[in-house]
Amino acid sequence: MNSRKELFITSFALFSLFFGAGNLLLPPLLGYNAGEKWFWVALGFMLTAVVIPIIGIFAHAKLQGTMYDFGKKVSPTFSLVYCVIVYIISVAIPSPRTASATHEIAIHPAFGTSPLLTSLVYFALVLLFVLNRSKILSIIGKFLTPMIVIMLLLVIGIGLYHSSLPNTGTLETPVVEGVLEGYQTFDAIGAVVVGAFIIISVNLRNKGSFEVKRKLIRQSGIIAGLGLFLIYAGLIAVGAYYGSEIAIDNSLSSDMQRANLLRGISLSALGDFGNSALSILIALACFTTAVGIIAGTADYFKGLLGDSQLVYKLTAIIACVFGVGVGQLDFHSIIVIAVPVLLFIYPITIILILLNVLSNRHATPLVFRATVITTFIFSIPDVVGFIWPSEALASVVAYIPLAKYHLGWVLPALVVSVVVNLLTKKEMEQFN
Repeated sequence: MNSRKELFITSFALFSLFFGAGNLLLPPLLGYNAGEKWFWVALGFMLTAVVIPIIGIFAHAKLQGTMYDFGKKVSPTFSLVYCVIVYIISVAIPSPRTASATHEIAIHPAFGTSPLLTSLVYFALVLLFVLNRSKILSIIGKFLTPMIVIMLLLVIGIGLYHSSLPNTGTLETPVVEGVLEGYQTFDAIGAVVVGAFIIISVNLRNKGSFEVKRKLIRQSGIIAGLGLFLIYAGLIAVGAYYGSEIAIDNSLSSDMQRANLLRGISLSALGDFGNSALSILIALACFTTAVGIIAGTADYFKGLLGDSQLVYKLTAIIACVFGVGVGQLDFHSIIVIAVPVLLFIYPITIILILLNVLSNRHATPLVFRATVITTFIFSIPDVVGFIWPSEALASVVAYIPLAKYHLGWVLPALVVSVVVNLLTKKEMEQFN
């Protein structure tokens, strides 16, 4: 296959696999609340929703293995447990969330059907795509992604052209708010799941050398990252500039606020066609993400259990059945369940991504172990504080830098990583 054609198919597929329900719904309301500070909130959002996920793709390009390779320097047992937890989380939360968002925003308003019927049809189609494993990348990259991008550009371009000045905004710390909202996209976790899926897809289509594949994956990551950056910035800006024109009912849940704002922007930008365009856009964006998650999960368990095609099919079927069940919950309920899970697994995932792009000299097994353990320990107060808030815990957390922003793990992990590197280097110099 022509290398340029292969590059764009892989880039488009990667963009589409990242761009799901949260990626479409979160940025406009974030911009709406940021108002004239939308640029700063966009910077924070890009860090956790674009930069770190694309670094994750770079790490996959370097390793060209499975998600297991991300954590094996900590220990084989840790890596196995981490992989199983991440894949279970992916099947249990982001995948059903795509069905829930599709039902609430695209299907129910138009047809009034039950969530059960939507989930059954939705995951039946997902299963059909997943079972045709060798064709997924081509179908998503050639056909589905261009449709998503065209509709997004229409909403953003026409929306910005007809918008007015932004409001003053309500966010006190826009950069931090953007960082934390970027967590909700699941894109860092998506990077390790989708990246593994991309590696296998590239291997099925491309018989080139390790270096050729690494170049292809890295370039695809850059193109997909630039696409995500432009779309997110556009959606945040549109939300900010429509802030004075579209009334948002603050008594509604945040997910309904997001849906109503996006629907209002689409109607203002595209007229009556806006509702139909929004429904198609959400359905496509959610669908491609669900396909990537379930195919990636099935790939992993297939490799774990003797490269069995039967295991691949059974995993895909179980994941889709589970998706139908959890998909009965509303979008807000799934978001609430996701928060403590994200506060636990996201920091460890980010650290693994960052360590895996470093050279082996600066990311030794000792550095991996020390940094991951530190990250885990300093993430505990966030999880416990969310589930069982207490004054005693709050008084302890007050002494941890950035902890009030749920980022108390950042500085300790950085310090431990640097210190262990320095000590290791000193020992090696003494030994020599």
